[in-house]
Amino acid sequence: MAWLILLIGLVVGAFSGVVGIGGGILFVPALVWLLGMDQYKAQGTSLGALLAPVGILAFLEYYRKGHADLRVALFLAVGFTVGGFFGAATATDIPEVLLRRIFALTLVAIGGRMFFFK
Repeated sequence: MAWLILLIGLVVGAFSGVVGIGGGILFVPALVWLLGMDQYKAQGTSLGALLAPVGILAFLEYYRKGHADLRVALFLAVGFTVGGFFGAATATDIPEVLLRRIFALTLVAIGGRMFFFK
């Protein structure tokens, strides 16, 4: 089982580094489908995996090549920290099926917008 978890992390990390997505977009479905977690546990586990040190090497590579704004990233991190707390407090009170549907609709809406609009 440990090899599967490491493989999921490797694949999600590589894909995140290539396209700049948050790992949760891939972690959550992988944890539900491949490890059989419920939506709550998958989301919580994904957030745990994405704590500060996870993206540091990818960020440093982008920054080194002039493709990252440290000031904006720091402000985003502060907002994400506060927003994440309140979002998690809210999510744990939402029925699991509704939470899964909100997650899925978010992915579809963002993907559709990026695919069909300039």
